[in-house]
Amino acid sequence: MKPRPLIAGNWKMNGLAASLGEARAVAEALAAEPAAASVALCPSATLVAVMAKTLEGSAVLVGGQDCRAEASGAYTGDISPEQLKDAGASLVILGHSERRAGHAETDELVAAKVGGALRAGLKPVICVGETLEEREAGWAIAVVTGQVEDSLPQSLAGQDFAVAYEPVWAIGSGLTPTLDQIVEVHTAIRSVLVRRFGASGLAAPILYGGSVKPANAVEILAASEVGGALVGGASLKAADFLPIIRAAG
Repeated sequence: MKPRPLIAGNWKMNGLAASLGEARAVAEALAAEPAAASVALCPSATLVAVMAKTLEGSAVLVGGQDCRAEASGAYTGDISPEQLKDAGASLVILGHSERRAGHAETDELVAAKVGGALRAGLKPVICVGETLEEREAGWAIAVVTGQVEDSLPQSLAGQDFAVAYEPVWAIGSGLTPTLDQIVEVHTAIRSVLVRRFGASGLAAPILYGGSVKPANAVEILAASEVGGALVGGASLKAADFLPIIRAAG
């Protein structure tokens, strides 16, 4: 049985309180016509609590874009998994390539954050993906499966989680891999998940991320082992995000 698809919107460092109207529009559309996929929006930390309140009782989940592994402490500017949970989040994106590259996050650190998310009762969405240089060198599968091995702690066995494959070179570039390339990587990820986590590795959706938009969503989401999408810019507007949600079935 295939996992229920997950369509998650990553607002990145975009959005103000005035942007909540777009989140409400998504929720209202799904109330009128429920989706086959689970749907989540992940705004900046400043909007998590107010978005959770705005969407309370709706079919749209709210998530964070990152968290620290620790529950509390002298970490100025950081946010703990428990704080996200307290603000109304139910999931959190971890190990996004923009965090790995811009903040020097290692697989080991990502794994620690995953442990923190589980401790707080958050569903982790763990990101993996290769750079253009790694892809052109023929290392894509080795890089991605290595990240899956090292970024996902064994404590995920029996837990609810998702993996998001985001080829770094496709994020925000308008470029996407071929369907064959996407399927190859997703199949390799699934193999590692099943070997390491058994039934929970089989149940975890593998999302595709990287320039997902209404024009290509149907084709991508129909591909083998693609269990949803991690959507960037197209999640900021309900008119763009809703067709992607509907493309999941």
